[in-house]
Formats: sequence, structure tokens, C-alpha cells
Amino acid sequence: MEGDSAGAYTLITPNETRRNQLQRIAKKEMENLERWKELHRAKPVNLVPRRLGGSQSEAEVRQKQQLQLMQSKYQQKLKREEAMRIKKEAEEAEIQKMKAIQREKSNKLEEKKRLQENLRRETFRHHQQHTTADFLSRLEMDLPHRRTHQIAPCDPQPSTWRLPTLPRDHSWARSQAYRDSLREEENRKLQKMKEEQHQKSELLELKRQQQEEERSKTQQAEHRRVNNAFLDRLQGRSDPGGLEYFGGNWNLNGGRGWDM
Repeated sequence: MEGDSAGAYTLITPNETRRNQLQRIAKKEMENLERWKELHRAKPVNLVPRRLGGSQSEAEVRQKQQLQLMQSKYQQKLKREEAMRIKKEAEEAEIQKMKAIQREKSNKLEEKKRLQENLRRETFRHHQQHTTADFLSRLEMDLPHRRTHQIAPCDPQPSTWRLPTLPRDHSWARSQAYRDSLREEENRKLQKMKEEQHQKSELLELKRQQQEEERSKTQQAEHRRVNNAFLDRLQGRSDPGGLEYFGGNWNLNGGRGWDM
């Protein structure tokens, strides 16, 4: 490669051999491209002539399309209603779950209050019995001394009208019988309260089951009514010349039911 210097720049002469080689390569690639296009050119389409549209008329096809469109709209409406029903049932189930949780908390609180009240009564009963027993014991122990101090100064001689002193065994048996009677009375009251609480719980469970059955029957009846109404409307719409039941009256469709 030769170069000429002229002042501020240098001129480089091209290489003729390299240039010719590049031109031959480019020409060959263009020829290959044209050959490939020729081989992959789209061929003409040859079809046997035949009548299109099937055996149905245009009016029948349009009527069928109209029916399919209306059925698709009803299907979409039914899907929306079903989605709303499922959502409502989910919300109702969530509400019932929250109610059950709150009811359980309330029952636990009531049970806790009842146990605390029973414990308070039992403690008070034991304290009362203990206090009564101590009082009776002190009274039986102090009674002979009081009688001796009250009677001796007045009449030093023995008399026949003095009250006999009760033996200590008899007083202990009487106090024990009194405590036993109190304990039996408290046991009877506690058993009675347990029976009343059991009866209340059974009545509440029976009432809840009855409410659940009534709610299930009401939902089933409502679902049947909605489905029957939808099927009646769909059957009336699908028969252009038949009768249509709407709003409690039978009306002639007259072929105008296809208008949107």
C-alpha cells in the first residue's frame, strides 16, 4: 500500500486486488440470495370450486347465532349469580364462625363466673360451718362453768330443780349431725345446679340444630326457585313461536324475542 503525504493529511490509495475480491464475494452472495428466493417462492393455490355456507340459509344461521348469544348472556348471568352466592355463603360462614367464637368465649366466661361463685359459696359454707362448730364447742365447754358460778352463791345446798348438764359426747354428736346436714344440703343444691346447667346446654344445642336445619331448607328452596325460573325463561326464549311465562302471565313470543 502506497501513501502520498500532502501537507496536513495523508492519502492512502486502495488495494485493487482486495477490492475486486470483496466485490466477487458480494456478487456471489447476491446470486445465492436470488436463487433461494426463487426456490422458496409461494406457489399458486388450486382449489376445487364448491359452494360455501353449508346447507342452512342466512336467516337460520343468524337466528342460531342470536340464540347462542342470548344463551351465553344467560350463562354469564348465571355464573355471576353463582359467584355472588358463593361469596355470600363464605361471608355467612365467616360471620357464623365469629359468632361461634364469641359464643364460646361467652360460655367460658359464664362458666368461669359460675365456678368462682360456687367456690365462693363453698368457702363461705366451710367458714360458716367451722365458725358454728367452734361456737358450739365453746358454748358447750363454757356452759357448765357458768351454771356453777351462777347457782353456787344463791343456794349452797343442793336442790332438786337444777338443770342437768348435757354430756360432752352428746353435744359433739349434735354438732357433727348439724355439719352433716349442712353438707348434704349444699350437695343437693350443687347437684341441682349441675342438672339445670346440663338441661340448658341440651336445649341450646337442640335450638341451634333446628335453626341450622331451617336455614338449610330455606336456602335449598330459594336455589330451586331461582333455577326453575331461569329454566322457564330460557325455555320460553328458545321457542320463538311458543308461550313465555313472565311476571305471572303467559305471553306469545311472536318471534320478537330475538331483539336485544
